[in-house]
Amino acid sequence: MTNVPHELFNFATAASVASWSAVDDRVMGGVSRSRLRHDPLGHAVFEGTVSLQNNGGFASVRSAVLPRPPAAGIRRYLLDVLDLLDDGKRYKLTLRMDDAFDGIAYQAVFAPPAGLWTTVELPLQAFAASFRGRGVPEAPPLDPGRVRQVGLMIAESQEGEFALALRAIRTD
Repeated sequence: MTNVPHELFNFATAASVASWSAVDDRVMGGVSRSRLRHDPLGHAVFEGTVSLQNNGGFASVRSAVLPRPPAAGIRRYLLDVLDLLDDGKRYKLTLRMDDAFDGIAYQAVFAPPAGLWTTVELPLQAFAASFRGRGVPEAPPLDPGRVRQVGLMIAESQEGEFALALRAIRTD
């Protein structure tokens, strides 16, 4: 069976970022800041500053709960991205299978190449379960047919400014 690509998010319009919100280390006393904003050139920008002050060190944005999970049979997630600062920073695509604010997240790391739009491919096997930054080896495997929330994160003590442009997040 051939999978048909499915677009979860297309960031061509300003309305496409309206349901996303920041969830930074400020929830634990840190001072990092991030946002997902629309760029008039027709894409979104995940940007901000990661600070290690007050035991901080991560910044993230998350979509509102999806109205319905993506179709079953997904093999991978595809992100059309551009590293705007050419700084080689690593990001995570974060998926949640519930509607809760806190809980198990499934994360896959990616590092877009500098200076050009590229499609990052994240196979399901690249996603690892975590809870508040710690691995959860006993968690059930990621079921893409049950994904309810999608997010982006920068962590791993990557202090300083960051800026990642996104055109779309798709599955196939």
